Amino acid sequence: MRLNAVETGTGERVALLLHGMMGSAESWWRLTPVLVARGFRVVALDLPGHGLSYGDTGCSVLSAAEAVVETVRSRAAGGPIWAVGHSYGGTVLAAAADALALEGAIYVDTTCSFRGGRDPVALTAQYEADRQRRRNPAWLRESRPFYSEQDAAVEARAAEQFDPATAASISAGANVDLNPGSGAILVRAVPSGFVSEEDARRMSSLGVDVRGVPGAAHTVWYSHFDEFCRTLPELFGEV
Repeated sequence: MRLNAVETGTGERVALLLHGMMGSAESWWRLTPVLVARGFRVVALDLPGHGLSYGDTGCSVLSAAEAVVETVRSRAAGGPIWAVGHSYGGTVLAAAADALALEGAIYVDTTCSFRGGRDPVALTAQYEADRQRRRNPAWLRESRPFYSEQDAAVEARAAEQFDPATAASISAGANVDLNPGSGAILVRAVPSGFVSEEDARRMSSLGVDVRGVPGAAHTVWYSHFDEFCRTLPELFGEV
């Protein structure tokens, strides 16, 4: 099944963007024009249960990755692709990367692993409660002071479209234990509540280029936009 894709720009190189849990293709709104100006055609996807993509109560990281691969092959076959995956989107990217034959892969504040086996009913209720809070842009700005008005509006729309049952099915399945491949780039917040110092050392030992943005939030480009861009000259040049 193919995912909803938002395409911007006409460059020969493709920037594939995969959002985190409860986000959407629109979460990249501020980065997209910068990438287009750098000559990329940006393809931002809504993962299953997010944005305008289908819901799937049998969803897993693997099935989401398969949908990403199918969608990319229909939209961006043959050209060089740089892929960026944030948090859960990074985990999906790790599962899809080999099939995509990427020019480069960038993982944002993720270990690409999590423990499964959770109760889907309880987790669906938890996600629904979070969704209700996040539908309110004012609550988002109060709880995340680094959000701009546009950030809050974008993430509130994403919450409106988010399907808790699809998200719950992912964590109700088997454990997920993936790693970015050697040569990949990991950008983490420093300190990070998701990628510990031990995680960073382990990934570095696997050949991952680990870079940090001090003081950043989990959604690094929302809280530290300029620093995030400077950390990735491969995409954004010398900012």
